[in-house]
Formats: sequence, structure tokens, C-alpha cells
Amino acid sequence: MSIISLEGVGRTVERPDAPPLTILSSVDLEIADGDRVSVVGRSGSGKSTLLNLLGLLDRPTQGTIRFDGAEVRRLSDARLARLRGASIGFVFQQFNLLPGRTAIENVMTPLLYDRGTAFWRRERLATEMLGRVGLGERITSMPDRMSGGEQQRVAIARALVRRPRLILADEPTGALDLETGGTVMALMEEVARETGAALVTITHDPAIARRAVRHLRLDAGVISPLDDEPGPGGTSPADATAPIGAVERAPLARVAATETDEVLA
Repeated sequence: MSIISLEGVGRTVERPDAPPLTILSSVDLEIADGDRVSVVGRSGSGKSTLLNLLGLLDRPTQGTIRFDGAEVRRLSDARLARLRGASIGFVFQQFNLLPGRTAIENVMTPLLYDRGTAFWRRERLATEMLGRVGLGERITSMPDRMSGGEQQRVAIARALVRRPRLILADEPTGALDLETGGTVMALMEEVARETGAALVTITHDPAIARRAVRHLRLDAGVISPLDDEPGPGGTSPADATAPIGAVERAPLARVAATETDEVLA
């Protein structure tokens, strides 16, 4: 079942004393329950804008976005905020944890906006999710007393505590070492499988991108599939089980070869 669909979506920004700037152009994309999608692209290619649209944080200037069949353009800001809080989880490169708050307090934060029983069960749910990501013994720890990998696991627990249908991961391993990054991705994938959530990863790292099932490239605001580009010897990047670091064969590696120092668009 489709969670979110983009049909002919574009995003153009008006500029004073300059022609309008087109960031995205004619994007067609559908994300269904259980999907595993990666999007790679250079800095300035429109990745962050695409993520904002998928996360219902922005509205397109052209085309149509539907969430669960409802046209986003017709929904109020308040309705979009409720939909975003209940159905979408965000994982960021820099963790964005609340300073001065313990791990459990950070994970409980999304549940403070829940109108159902989750509000009253927030401490138990946060504790269970931290245990699920291997931090059951660190629930009272402050972020500045935790490693980068531990902080990212807290961020993942926060993103998943409301059991969202759509997980958007924005360079989730960019601030982590290779081994920790692989562990974090495996954890997100495992929890997503258990809950049936779709996982969309924005990345410039070919090893992270190839873990997905569908591989997309965003270039100058235009999105296109990468799966039809076989590597040397006919190898497809759809081999999502390839180990972290084993990227020599993939077209994703060729895409990222000139993007090693990329920052988010």
C-alpha cells in the first residue's frame, strides 16, 4: 500500500533580481509500506528539498503529493503537523538530541504530543525502545556522556518510538565511523522490518546506499533509477547484502566517487 506519492512534483524558489531557481523538476516517486529506498546525489542536487517534501515539511510549487491518498495541498498546517508526528520518523546526521536531557527524556519527547494512551505510557514505551536499540542500561545518561554511535541510537529510538510508517534518514551515518555506521544501519533496517515501515535514506555513501532495495539518483533536481546500471561484470547495485566497504563493483560507487566531501544540499 502506498504511503506517499509524488506526481510531477517541482519546487521553484523566487529570487529578487534573478530568475526563479528550480530545485526539483517533475519528480515522480511512490513509497509503499516496507520499501527500502536510497537516494544519492551531489551537494545542491535537491536532496534536502526532496526530504522536506517527503517529510511534509514543505509544499511543492508544481505537481501533487498524496499521503495515504489524501492530497497534501488541501491539508491545513495543523493537520500536516499531526500527520507528520504520528506517521513520519526523522533520523539526522547530527543527532539533534536535546542538551541537558537524558536519553529517556529525549526519546519520550515525541510522545508528549500523542493524544492517545501513548502519552500516559510514554516512559514505559521510551524505556522499551531504548532497550530495543541496546541502550537499556543508559536511559539516564546525558548525550554528552555518550559516544557518537550511542547518540545516534538514541536518535533512532526517538524516531521510532511512535512506530512511524515512514522513516526518513538524512545522512544517518555521516558523523560515524565505518563500523558504527554499519551497525546503526542494520539496526534501523531491522526495526523497520519488524514494524513494516518504509525506510528512505538520503546519503552520498555508496556502501550505505547499496543496502537499500531501490536505488535512486538525484541530479540537478531530476530523479532517476540506478538499478538499471550494471557494474563491471554485470553486477547490480540491488545486492543489498553487500558488506560495508565492499563498493568497488557498484555504480553507486562511481556516482559517489566525486562526492566524498559532499555536504547536505
